Amino acid sequence: MRRCIHALKYNRQRSLSQPLGHLLYQTYQQRCIQADILIPVPLYPQREKQRGYNQALLLAEYCALFLQLPLQPQLLRRIRPTEAQVNLSGAERRVNVQGAFQASADASAHLLGKRVLLIDDVCTTGATLEACAKPLWLSGALEVNALVLASPH
Repeated sequence: MRRCIHALKYNRQRSLSQPLGHLLYQTYQQRCIQADILIPVPLYPQREKQRGYNQALLLAEYCALFLQLPLQPQLLRRIRPTEAQVNLSGAERRVNVQGAFQASADASAHLLGKRVLLIDDVCTTGATLEACAKPLWLSGALEVNALVLASPH
């Protein structure tokens, strides 16, 4: 799994997003998760431009297709660049992503009373997912869960 995620994220192997998105779909089904909309963890625009795509969005597109749920990436954005998390401690990760995400101006109209499913490739400490969930809850989301491909937990 580590090699697949690395290939998708850094080696432009976008074709992996379909089978990996299907794995997310299968996990959703196995865990009996309930969601109304999917939102990928956003990249800062400059990082997405450098990489050429957002791997979480690619995964979410396929997962949403398999689940037949709406994908609404425009409801959450990264409003400031953050340091790569890979070499940071848990506490440093929380500080790094604190306030880095913001719900869109019209997010409340789409999120009020909805169950949101965040999609990302990896969760190490949960700091990024927590930082994403906060503005979604503040915009009226009833519940925010997440699906990732890999986690040490």
